Amino acid sequence: MRKEIHPDYVECKVTCACGNTFQTKTNKEALSIDICNECHPFFTGSEKILDAAGRVEKFKNKYKLS
Repeated sequence: MRKEIHPDYVECKVTCACGNTFQTKTNKEALSIDICNECHPFFTGSEKILDAAGRVEKFKNKYKLS
């Protein structure tokens, strides 16, 4: 591996649009993101499934899911 061609690997403060902040390591000092695990609908459980054709109900009935 060649020396002195790689960027510095430093602590980084990540700030989400929802206000959540956390630390990680990257080659930048700070990152600003739009969505994180605290506000993403998949992780918060507020995910909504839009089903106009009844496909979800058909799947649930087929495999007896509640």
